[in-house]
Amino acid sequence: MASHFRSYIWDPVLIVSQIVLMQCIYYSFLGLWLAGVDSLVQSSRSLDQIFSYEALGFATMQGRLSMMAFILNSLTSALGLWFFIRRGKQCLDFTVTVHFFHMIGCWIYNAHFPAALSWWLVNVACMALMAVIGEYLCMRTELRAIPVNSGPKSNL
Repeated sequence: MASHFRSYIWDPVLIVSQIVLMQCIYYSFLGLWLAGVDSLVQSSRSLDQIFSYEALGFATMQGRLSMMAFILNSLTSALGLWFFIRRGKQCLDFTVTVHFFHMIGCWIYNAHFPAALSWWLVNVACMALMAVIGEYLCMRTELRAIPVNSGPKSNL
């Protein structure tokens, strides 16, 4: 008889709900990080900070702070992978999916494909951070020792 340890069952409802959950985590925490950054420099909040290509830039202080918020968001999103996805081999899949849908959202919001180099650099760096840290946390949890015998030992 084949072992059913960690068997993978195709569950599209679970996968879609995890994708929706990760998108919610991504945008919720990005909004919180951007609100924190905006409160530091007393600037106005706008959807441009999330979706506009020109908002992320090295030239202005607001652009650099927005980049910092995106980087910090990748760390909190990695925690979301650890809490809700819990599989190291699925972290890269969910990370790329979250950033792909973000790119589609940016494309729709700006009405043209992203062309800013700074936008691509920030998103690729965030993708790498989110995937690597999420996978590290999940693998640490997966590789934790499983106690086999928790009862008292007997002398035979």
